[in-house]
Amino acid sequence: MAVDVFLKGMLIGLAASIPLGPIGVLCIQRTLNKGVYSGFFSGLGAAVADTFMAMIAALGVTFIINFIEQQMLFFHIIGGLVVAFLGIRIFYTNPAKQMRRQRRKKSGKLIKDFVSVLLLTLSNPVAVFLFIAFFASFNVLQDESPVFASVILIVGTFSGAALWWFTLSNVVNKFRSKFRLRRLLIINRISGSVIFAFGIFVILTIL
Repeated sequence: MAVDVFLKGMLIGLAASIPLGPIGVLCIQRTLNKGVYSGFFSGLGAAVADTFMAMIAALGVTFIINFIEQQMLFFHIIGGLVVAFLGIRIFYTNPAKQMRRQRRKKSGKLIKDFVSVLLLTLSNPVAVFLFIAFFASFNVLQDESPVFASVILIVGTFSGAALWWFTLSNVVNKFRSKFRLRRLLIINRISGSVIFAFGIFVILTIL
């Protein structure tokens, strides 16, 4: 039973992480610009944030879910603005300067990469409803399910998400040596534009 719940949690974590949204584009951009650890730690920030939201969904923290539901418009606008701002920042990022900074302050930068994506992901807490839908479709939790089953599910969700970000950052890093600074600059322009477009799209769909 526990193994079955854990595996379903892994599948949910993978399913929630694989779609290439702004976080995925950001992790690819950071892997190419700053290396595999930067990309992975960025993804790990998203995995922790997703796990937190999965925890709210799995444990049925009603007052938080109700608050998010009531403030949906606010969260969408704030999340969209944060993503759009990030896109502009990446667009104007100089990869050469980024690489030099990364070499000088590697450990501090990894923590910064982790925290920045953690906060970015948490700025869109409506993902809680995505996990509620996943849990319902996988029929993984019932009203009488013990807390232990919820904990196993949450651990599985984190493991699946972390596995995806580990795989993505390592696959992208394999091709990193093929990209020169000129190409990295173009990738920053494209990544920034795509992430900015994601942010604006989120705002427009609400308005």
